[in-house]
Amino acid sequence: MKRRNFIQKTVLSASALTMGSALANINGRSTPLAPHKFNLKYAPHLGMFKNHAGDDPIDQLNFMAEQGFSAFEDNGMMGRDVALQTKMGETLAKHGMTMGVFVVDKGGNMANTLAAGKKEHVDIFLDGCRRAVEVAKRVNAKWMTVVPGGYERRLPVGVQDANVIEALKRGAEIFEPHGLVMVLEPLSDSPDLYLQNSDQTYMICKGVDSPSCKILYDIYHLQKTEGHLIHNMGLTWDEIAYIQIGDNPGRKEPTTGEINYKNVFKWIHEKGFDGVLGMEHGNSKPEKAGEQAVIDSYKKVDDFL
Repeated sequence: MKRRNFIQKTVLSASALTMGSALANINGRSTPLAPHKFNLKYAPHLGMFKNHAGDDPIDQLNFMAEQGFSAFEDNGMMGRDVALQTKMGETLAKHGMTMGVFVVDKGGNMANTLAAGKKEHVDIFLDGCRRAVEVAKRVNAKWMTVVPGGYERRLPVGVQDANVIEALKRGAEIFEPHGLVMVLEPLSDSPDLYLQNSDQTYMICKGVDSPSCKILYDIYHLQKTEGHLIHNMGLTWDEIAYIQIGDNPGRKEPTTGEINYKNVFKWIHEKGFDGVLGMEHGNSKPEKAGEQAVIDSYKKVDDFL
């Protein structure tokens, strides 16, 4: 090679590296030139990457998209300003991201229990369902989380089951014309909660018998209450429409606890699941290092093919 040509190629290569480095550090943070390609639709939530992206929700959504996350969930979406809801919906659409769950506002997980069969409780729930339809339109959502409430200890369990099924049937009637789905979430937070196990939730969905009433299988909660994750997911699979993630103990990102998430995600992928897996957990470490650890953990457990 002639000396002049060698020098020209060296200069061009150095320039290309410099430009790539500049593009990878826009806005003072390291950004991959191409988003990572995940096998499943993992959905972060607001605050998970605020040390990298800042406090603005739109900036946080942009950062999630830059990292390759193709979905997003926001439990508190119903409480946000209409203008922000609209802007968040537009941002998700721009990135081709799927909107995951938000919680139907009925006053809290333990409040206004549907198991009691009281008209005033059901009315509050149905009002939340109607308002949720309008929110879903703004953010292009399909799934909304519903927690039926606490046990009504003065009633037989069978009567409570019937009360919950009847209330959810009325909620499904609101969602069905819009193609929306309420997903019932069994929780491990308190023995006073009515809905705690996957088989119980499966029975309730069969009783409601609607495409608008399905299961939210939260892996963290159900590892605590029943374990045997893949087996129980298989038993209830035809009613599962949404999945949430959190390792146990601690409810942090995968690889921080006892759950073999690589195997679980491989099984879910082999089932042909095309829905959202909500990252409903905290970060095990603080600040930017902790946020990067979350991203790295998902890359690790998603590497199952």
